[in-house]
Amino acid sequence: MPHTPNTGNWIGLIALGLIWGASFPGVTIALEGFSPVWVAAGRILIGAVTLSLIAVAMGVKLRMSPAIMAFAAGMGVLSNALPFFLLSWSQQHVTSGFAGITMAAIPLFVIGLAHFLVQGETLTRQKAIGFVLGLVGVAVLIGPGVFAASGSEFEAAARVGCLAAALSYAVGAIITRRCPDVHPVGFGVLALWVASAIMLPAALVTDGMPPMVDIRPLLALLYLGLLPTGFATLLLVGIIRSAGPSFLSQVNYHVPVWSVLLGVIFLAEDLPGRFILALAIIIAGLMLARRKGLQARAPA
Repeated sequence: MPHTPNTGNWIGLIALGLIWGASFPGVTIALEGFSPVWVAAGRILIGAVTLSLIAVAMGVKLRMSPAIMAFAAGMGVLSNALPFFLLSWSQQHVTSGFAGITMAAIPLFVIGLAHFLVQGETLTRQKAIGFVLGLVGVAVLIGPGVFAASGSEFEAAARVGCLAAALSYAVGAIITRRCPDVHPVGFGVLALWVASAIMLPAALVTDGMPPMVDIRPLLALLYLGLLPTGFATLLLVGIIRSAGPSFLSQVNYHVPVWSVLLGVIFLAEDLPGRFILALAIIIAGLMLARRKGLQARAPA
């Protein structure tokens, strides 16, 4: 049973936010040497191997019933293969900070989808107001000129691509929530191998064998596979078991902030005021949607 969060839990939460936030600059750097499809395929394969080794070390036994495999396939496609490719392609045309900020919309999408797909997750008036406020933030982020290309020829499509990746993550989260009871590390292993079975052939067919690249993009790809895709799952499981899923959900506030800061510091990316305003509105909407009522129900 989860306990009151301790110092170790807070350190783990910050570390998880940093690891996931750094994945967006990591993708930008990996794209210096690899195509988008190989960035996605490479990080998934490295993540699958990493998480498999962690599962063996933990003594986790894989359960592979038809129902579990069906849910693992859904997670592999919607939480790994599709969003990883969409983000890799999109980050050729938008900054890593922009891509990271769009991820703040994931829990808002989950709230909206859960109303229809998860029993007991009704969209209350407070949740609905928070959801709408968050969507206003998304609209501010994407901008009024979303269908008019500016800068890169594909910038408008890339903005939509980032948002589509966030929506894909949200649907994947709903699928994971509805999965039969299974160890999360074992479930993650199955999902990553399903995603590998999809992305590796796709990369080989579209781009052939990966090229010989400089050390910088290679290290970025290794980082993406080892930490955000592989090791982060172990950290996530530890936090959930110790402090509970509600505490873990706070990582949604950290990831976009880290992605923006690291993009500015290490990639010298611009930070338009519109991005900061959008992030503030999205997080405000998320906080409102998740806030418990002020009046607690009296014990029965």
